[in-house]
Amino acid sequence: MATINVALYEPEIPQNTGNIARLCACTGADLYLIGKLGFSLSDKYTKHAGLDYWDSVHIERVHTIEDLQERFPEATFYYLTTKSKKLYTDVKYKDGDFLVFGPESRGLPKEYVTRDTAVTLPMKEGQRSLNLSNSVAVAVYEVIKQNGI
Repeated sequence: MATINVALYEPEIPQNTGNIARLCACTGADLYLIGKLGFSLSDKYTKHAGLDYWDSVHIERVHTIEDLQERFPEATFYYLTTKSKKLYTDVKYKDGDFLVFGPESRGLPKEYVTRDTAVTLPMKEGQRSLNLSNSVAVAVYEVIKQNGI
């Protein structure tokens, strides 16, 4: 298992997923795509955003978050959301933990954002959200800062 695991729940925008795949390739993170995708992985925009990094990243499709939790019972799953008050920097990440992100247009379902492992990236009040691929990069590099690659 990789030190860092990124899970995207029902991602909608191919360019974001391509950028995230490239980030995962460059950081050694594994990428899990959960549920229905809003695009095809063979989409030209997805492929272009990931450039020639696709062969360097471990990507798996998973049906549900619960399926992933059952496969990795020792891991902690951190749900990134704008609906939490706990900052992503207030967590001590350990080897094999998961960073779970929701779809661009609606975020994660309520059942996940109300858990005690829900965390947020700080933003100026009144703003809705950061771009998904930017959010993933910020969170992944916090894990790297804490634990190295």
